[in-house]
Amino acid sequence: MFTGIVAAIGRITSVQAVGAGANDGVRLTIDAGGLPMQDVALGDSIAINGACMTVAEKTPHGFQVDVSRESLRLTVGLDAPGEVNLEKALTLADRLGGHLVSGHVDGLGTVCKFEPVGESWELVIEAPLSLAKYLAYKGSIVVNGVSLTVNRVEDGAAGCRFSINLIPHTIEVTVLKHLKVGAKVNLEIDLIARYVERMLSAK
Repeated sequence: MFTGIVAAIGRITSVQAVGAGANDGVRLTIDAGGLPMQDVALGDSIAINGACMTVAEKTPHGFQVDVSRESLRLTVGLDAPGEVNLEKALTLADRLGGHLVSGHVDGLGTVCKFEPVGESWELVIEAPLSLAKYLAYKGSIVVNGVSLTVNRVEDGAAGCRFSINLIPHTIEVTVLKHLKVGAKVNLEIDLIARYVERMLSAK
């Protein structure tokens, strides 16, 4: 479990195929940046742009993870070198500063707008119709591993557009600063909403 509060900006420094087959995954080498690694062991979970991955090896400057082809198909930002949001898994002594996050990407959204508004930034994302029912005014959503609050929801024929306000601190300490219109983002819906939907639909 995670909180969606990014602990550090890291960088994927290399992407290596783990086999020659079309269905084989890749091994990522990640420079952990300012993420403390002293208490990280092999097998621990670290969220990379919101996707929970298992530490396969530790390196002098970070760690390595193996990413399956299925995970690559269902996420963005894990297939090429570049900056990524990092968060270690929760311990029972941690503060829950964001909301409960599983690190399982539910779908990909598309950035429709990303513009400054006063000292903050407005981020508008179109989510697939399959996620629309989980998005609510003042509810929680995870975008590329960042726990955020939904300010506006607008349903349409092609999908559900929702608006988020990003304060300067969030822009400074996450890779959301690099988003552009048309970019894809990893989305994870609220964990509680997932269970409520299941309880209401179960027969």
